[in-house]
Amino acid sequence: MANERAGTPRLGELERAVMDLLWATPEGSTAQELVERLATRDGGTELAPTTILTVLDRLRRKDFVDRERAGRAHRYRAVRTRDDVVAASMLAALETTDDRRSALVRFAGAVSAEEAALLREALAELEE
Repeated sequence: MANERAGTPRLGELERAVMDLLWATPEGSTAQELVERLATRDGGTELAPTTILTVLDRLRRKDFVDRERAGRAHRYRAVRTRDDVVAASMLAALETTDDRRSALVRFAGAVSAEEAALLREALAELEE
């Protein structure tokens, strides 16, 4: 896909909104449930079920969701955690630079003191 880097597809705005709902619902959701939840979340703007089914189909092709039969409908579940997707996005962004060191230094300098401590802890664990 054109907007993939390092094998990690990116999420569009509506795809991210659907994923946010699926991440919040480990048991999964049908397309109709997602339509209703999106309308509630977005203040009454209701999308067509076919629009959500198209988004879910794209998310399946990108390996973000899977589905199983639930009566006449399908129940969709996230197959990647939010943390996995965020980490993959960060790595994909890092792949776009020729100077990884500079990018990492700027990133580390932009995080809070608490986040920097978490980074130090994570690096220490990885070195062990």
